[in-house]
Formats: sequence, C-alpha cells, structure tokens
Amino acid sequence: MAYVFASVPRKDQRAKGDCYLRGLMLDGRRKSIQPMAERLPDGNEQNLQQFVNQSTWDPVPVQRRIAERMVPQVSPAAWAVDDVSFPKDGKMSVAVAPQYCGALGKQANCQVAVSVHAVSDAASCPVQWRLFVPQEWVDDSARRRKTGIPQEIGHREKWRLALDIIDELAGWGLLPPVLVADAGYGQNADFRDGLEGRGIRYVVAVRSDVTAHPHDAEPVTPLWSGNGRKPQPRYRDKPSPVAALATGHGRQAFTEVTWREGSRGPMRSHFLALRVRPAGVRVRRLARAATARDGCWDGVLPEVTLLVEWPEGAEAPTGYWLTNLPASTAVAELVRLAKIRWRIEHDYRELKHGLGLDHFEGRSWTGWHHHVTLVTAAHAFLTEQRLVGLR
Repeated sequence: MAYVFASVPRKDQRAKGDCYLRGLMLDGRRKSIQPMAERLPDGNEQNLQQFVNQSTWDPVPVQRRIAERMVPQVSPAAWAVDDVSFPKDGKMSVAVAPQYCGALGKQANCQVAVSVHAVSDAASCPVQWRLFVPQEWVDDSARRRKTGIPQEIGHREKWRLALDIIDELAGWGLLPPVLVADAGYGQNADFRDGLEGRGIRYVVAVRSDVTAHPHDAEPVTPLWSGNGRKPQPRYRDKPSPVAALATGHGRQAFTEVTWREGSRGPMRSHFLALRVRPAGVRVRRLARAATARDGCWDGVLPEVTLLVEWPEGAEAPTGYWLTNLPASTAVAELVRLAKIRWRIEHDYRELKHGLGLDHFEGRSWTGWHHHVTLVTAAHAFLTEQRLVGLR
C-alpha cells in the first residue's frame, strides 16, 4: 500500500484504498461496495462509495507503480493482449452497448476493456487497461456528461487501444520482450504493422483463411505497353490460405513438441514452422507505404514465420500463428510463446471470480477506472505473495 498508493495525496484516501483492497481479497461472493463494507470491521459504505466514484485521486500514477513493481518480479517471457467483457443491464453504465460479449459467448449488453498482461510460465498480471468506447457513445452528449467521459476520449478500435497501452508503457520505460495475442488482434494487418513499426517482436494467432505466398515466391512486373499507368509488380500466383500451405506439406512434416506440464500431464502436440509472405489488399498497401518512404516499391511482401499446430487424431491443422521472430528461432520456443497466452485467462478468472473485477455497480468513467486500478493492485499483491512462495 505504501509503495503503490504513494501518489495518492491524502492520508484518509490511502486508508480507504487499504480498506477497499482488503474487501476485495476477503472471502465473500460479492465484491461490490455494500457487501464489502458489511464484511469489513472498518468498512463504511458511504466513504468507500465516495472514494471510488467521486474522489479525484488519479489512478494513472498508481497503475504506473503497479506496472513498474510487477514487471521485474514476473520477469515476463512475453506480454499478452486481450479484451474482457462485463455484462450490464440498462444503458447508463459508462461505455455499455450491445456488442459481442465474451463472458456470455454472444451479442449482449456489456462493457468491454482491453488489457495488457506481463506473462511468464510461473506468473502473470495485468499492467494496464483501456475501456473500449463504442461508436454510439461518441455523439451521445447526455450519457457522456452523466458518466463523466473526458471530452478527448472517443471511439478507438480495440487494436488501437492495445497499441496505445504499449506506447504508454514504453513511456514508463517498460517494453515487451515479445507480444502475444489471439486472432482477434493477430488477424489485423494494421495491428501487426503497428507492432513492426515499433520494433516489437510478436507471436499472434490468425485464422486458417489468412492468405500468404510461399517465402520463395517473387513478384514480377508486367511489360508496359507505353499507354496508361505503368503496371505495378505483382506475384504470378494467387496467395493461398495458410491452411492450404500447411496441409500441403503433409502430416509427416510436423514434429511433436511439449510446451509445459499441465494438470493432467505433459501438454504436447505436433507443429510445423514455415516461412511465408502474408498477402491481402491491406498488407500490400502497408508494405508499399513502408517501402515508398525508403525508395521504389518492388512488390516484395515482408517475410514472417507461420507456425501451425496439427494435433494427433485431428483431420486437419487446428491452430495458426504468425511471428516476426528471427527465422532461426527454435520451433519449441515459438510453441512456448504461442501457448503462453493461457495465463491471461487465468488472470481474468481470478480478477473476476476472486477479486470482483466485474462486480462494480457504479456507472461513471472515474469510478470504473478507480475500481479496475484497485482490483489490479489486489491481484498484484496476491501475485507477489505467490512469487515469494515459489522462491
């Protein structure tokens, strides 16, 4: 408490923060303010409501201290990007809207937040958050005023919010060794390009229908007749879905890899790494724009590694990842990084079911960010205790 909440100016505010954190970590099914206040010997519902929903303490310095303290302790092999949803009733909770709700597995009324986590084989914790503001909130001045959304906050796609978080963390001197993400992010060529432009290595999942050329494919420039615009260089053959590129090598090309010890024994499957050149209109435009800054566009698309999983007994491959790690990276290391994302689900489960991440009943922008910061601090404390136990 003394370290993480050092930026909170008033002694009484720090005391309320201490009280709130103990409420989050004590036993009890519901972690909203009223039941927590009833369980705590020093709990005062009105004081806690004011501290979370109306108090002016800035959560960002607290978030920074949590990140700066936890990243070295977790010693992450990667940072993981994902988003989490909070089902809500009504229309007045900040940034709530009908949208895909992962918690329910369908379209529903909910809030969605993007988070970045430091993850290792032994531990993980969130290091920063962004609340996703749906497009319908941009011009809804009445709801924005009632919930206190800052004027400068508008709608930004989730992948942009993830890059915003990475930029903020970089400003704090924290950089990811590798960035991992599911296909919701990895599928997006702009997201991959944003990571590449920041010099960030990544291992991101993609769907089987992402198209690519083999690494040795070369573009050609058709002869120009002298009339009209000069033709642009292009590849002779159309790109293939990565599923076709993978299955074309046959099951015999896949090798068995064990990536960690699970609760039921070693977790293993069969994998293949291929060098490919991702294709598509957006990929081509991004590559052309990057090349145009340095010289003439030669039509060559960037080369990356495609990692494919084909489990024993499956009729076809079931998992695909793209990575810009060096071509010399061992397949076992690529698999370890591709699979390390499971830690983020572990975090969400503890944050929600153990620490009440989705139990917040306030409606304001300030309240949401205060609550999420306090839950993150509680999670960081528990993570720290576990790491001490491991040592």
